[in-house]
Amino acid sequence: MLELKDIFGGYGKMTILNGTSFKIDRGTITTVIGPNGAGKSTVFKAIFGLLRIRSGQILLDGTNVTSNTPARMLSHGVSYVPQGRNLFPMLSVRHNLEIGGISSPDQAKIRRRIDAVMDQFPILREKADSQAITLSGGQQKQLEIARALLLEPRLILIDEPSIGLSPQMINETFRTLIRLRDEGVTILMVEQNAKAALAMSDYGLVLEQGRARMYDKADKLLHDPRVGQLFLGAHLEEEA
Repeated sequence: MLELKDIFGGYGKMTILNGTSFKIDRGTITTVIGPNGAGKSTVFKAIFGLLRIRSGQILLDGTNVTSNTPARMLSHGVSYVPQGRNLFPMLSVRHNLEIGGISSPDQAKIRRRIDAVMDQFPILREKADSQAITLSGGQQKQLEIARALLLEPRLILIDEPSIGLSPQMINETFRTLIRLRDEGVTILMVEQNAKAALAMSDYGLVLEQGRARMYDKADKLLHDPRVGQLFLGAHLEEEA
């Protein structure tokens, strides 16, 4: 579904992506792991059109989408959930969802989609008129994911979904991503909680210094001592 071919890019004169190349299969969850500074978040920004690519190609279902704008990527069925909180805290849950669909020319459809995502996330319906700032961390993450679903994406890029969440909410968030995968949505995820993320993923990708160093089925990477020793500082099975 998604292919990066020898991508180079960065910020100003600093190069972060050094020939990044990989492929993502349709209908799978792929987790990207690696040391700090490896380019994990940067590669998402490159895919979504938030980073100027100096060379290389990004293909989506065989179509060249290199350096498309975020609006164009949304129209191609790609949504992006950035790291951290990206809500309008003083606006209601419903208003945050409406803003997520503001680019659509069919607002009647967006209203139907808001109802549909509230069916998927009942707590959002319950708190529809509450300010986003009053939600728990896990509920805010559900709102971010729900907003990303408004335009019915085929591919979701989600960066560090577990940040700031309790273990229970991490598990709930991961179950949500598995359910979306089972419904046909392709998910590419960056996650520092490597052991838990690989355990619920189909594939894993290890980035180091802006290059894809390892790509394999997630369970194989989970039990590969090189992953822990070379990229995470310890064997994954030794993590608490």
